[in-house]
Amino acid sequence: MWIYEKRLQYPINITTPNAKIAQYIMSQYGGPDGEIGASMRYLSQRFAMPNRTATAVLNDVGTEELAHLEMVSTIVHQLTRDLSMEEIEKSGFGPYYIDHTAGVWPQAAGGIPFNACEFQSKGDPITDLHEDLAAEQKARSTYDNILRVVKDMPEIADPIRFLRAREVVHFQRFGEALRSVQEQLDAKNFYAFNPSFDNPCKASCDSGSVVRN
Repeated sequence: MWIYEKRLQYPINITTPNAKIAQYIMSQYGGPDGEIGASMRYLSQRFAMPNRTATAVLNDVGTEELAHLEMVSTIVHQLTRDLSMEEIEKSGFGPYYIDHTAGVWPQAAGGIPFNACEFQSKGDPITDLHEDLAAEQKARSTYDNILRVVKDMPEIADPIRFLRAREVVHFQRFGEALRSVQEQLDAKNFYAFNPSFDNPCKASCDSGSVVRN
């Protein structure tokens, strides 16, 4: 299904190692609002979408998150390559170094390992798309936090700004997907039934009442 292009979505060329900054940015690799969770969330949720429009959005964004995962891991790699032991010790990178040397491994900035429980695939498109909207805002906020730290480091800040901008676009696309789902439902009660699991609710259905064959 996928065609891999051997280039990053946005160029990255970091010339100065900085293990402390790498630990911050690592959170967008395997942290609670990072790119691993985002890609797994959307590529899992797409199967519950009730129309082609919403399915395509989840598929497209989930695929792009894999590209963002590659970008973030590249940033972390370039920030930690050629570190001296003195730099490792001074930057507080020692605990990570002991477990992973300078390998890229998914964890949050605080050292908590990636956990799949940080995302959900509920099987209800309304529920899932609202989670997706919130996820993109949380990712944007995290990139905002990173940018405040690296604002004077253009080699790092430029690709981070690109990633932040894409989170805003993803938020807008999920809004369009949610609208496409809601337009197929009863405008008076979007939550009367799960369009991916229950039969369409009849006009006489009361809130919370589901008609099944």
